Amino acid sequence: MIRFVLADLKRLWAGSVVIVLLIALAVALGVGVSLQERALRLGSARAADKFDLVIGAPGSETQLILSSVFLQPSALPLISGDNLIDLSEDPRVDWAAPVGFGDFHAGYPIVGTTTTLIDRTGSGFAAGHIFDVEGEAVIGSAVDLAIGETITPTHGRLSEGGHAHGGVTYTVAGKLNPTGTPWDRAILVPIQAVWHVHGLGHEEDEDHDHEEEEAGHDDHDHDHAEEAGHHDDEDEHEHGHEGIDPDAPLDEHWHRGAVPGLPAILVKPKTIADAYKLRQEYRGNGQTLAVFPGEVLTSLYATLGDMKKVLAVIAAGAQLLVAAALLLVTVIHVGQRRRQIGALRAFGAPGGAVFGIVWLELFVLVAGGVLLGFALGYAAAQVLSGIFAAERGFGLPVAFAAEDGVLLLVLLAVAAVLALLPAVLAYRQAPAEALRG
Repeated sequence: MIRFVLADLKRLWAGSVVIVLLIALAVALGVGVSLQERALRLGSARAADKFDLVIGAPGSETQLILSSVFLQPSALPLISGDNLIDLSEDPRVDWAAPVGFGDFHAGYPIVGTTTTLIDRTGSGFAAGHIFDVEGEAVIGSAVDLAIGETITPTHGRLSEGGHAHGGVTYTVAGKLNPTGTPWDRAILVPIQAVWHVHGLGHEEDEDHDHEEEEAGHDDHDHDHAEEAGHHDDEDEHEHGHEGIDPDAPLDEHWHRGAVPGLPAILVKPKTIADAYKLRQEYRGNGQTLAVFPGEVLTSLYATLGDMKKVLAVIAAGAQLLVAAALLLVTVIHVGQRRRQIGALRAFGAPGGAVFGIVWLELFVLVAGGVLLGFALGYAAAQVLSGIFAAERGFGLPVAFAAEDGVLLLVLLAVAAVLALLPAVLAYRQAPAEALRG
């Protein structure tokens, strides 16, 4: 029976290939959507896993997480730098680290932060060491630079009209091991260097008497600091940049009133209870916004889930159309093979054998299309994940789960049922009538 089926499929190979491809494409659509949505959930959850609490200015929670955790460029409003001091001195906090962004080099985001963040969230160094002076930088594993190379920061992306900071350069001092997060594509520099590049933070190096003499200019300086923190191009051209001292030692012990505004602070509470208390405290004061990245991602997942449902309905509709077309084609095909079926019966083939041949032939076609569809869906998800990882900096793990196995069994069961109709038609066909026809 199997040899007969294979010989028949070989004889009708062109039509068989078309049927298999139609089924495969319909199945691949649904499988690809499911795999990609699951990969996005897993990848984004892993990327945010190291950050328990993020504190920024009141506004969009989603944008705060996208900018501070996933390093998506956006101009965030600033919060007072004194919040960093308060958090650093809070007994409920294990560590707190500022982040400042807005500059780029060769498309890679430059992020100002502290040695604390690198020590606590990094996975060690593949080469080199952490930055020791203001003019050094640490690069992520996916940054295509070597130790000792020079980095010239640009305000914004050059492709989007950004401009280089004149006379400001960093030297690559170390390269981190892969983390599987957007930070693999980041260039990390001392936060004090980011402040100094944008004309902020120099007042902490001045003595108290000089600060009093300049008190009359406080309001103007504060306005300038906020505008520079927002990276306003026109303001930067007007006022210029202070620049950095590449050999200046790092000073990560700040004084109240001397820390410039910050777009975000990443916080590691000591306990879960402390995390909720800090979130409540910095969420309800009207001046800051505290969010758990996991909560924001859950909200995004809900949106993704709705999109997945819509795409799943589209995929199911495509599969139903293919199934209906396949039934029509096979019924016509059985009708055209009446003489062949009649000859088989006339030569003594039992009705059950004819039923089995027709059923098996159609089941092989549908099952082959289903299996090929799973393979195509997986391949498509892998390609899309690779493109996403190259653009966004973190990988999306594409893998089959138990629910995919259940789906495969269901589709194969549907294929078995689908093949029954033409098989029954062939079984009920009378040999004499078929030969006369």
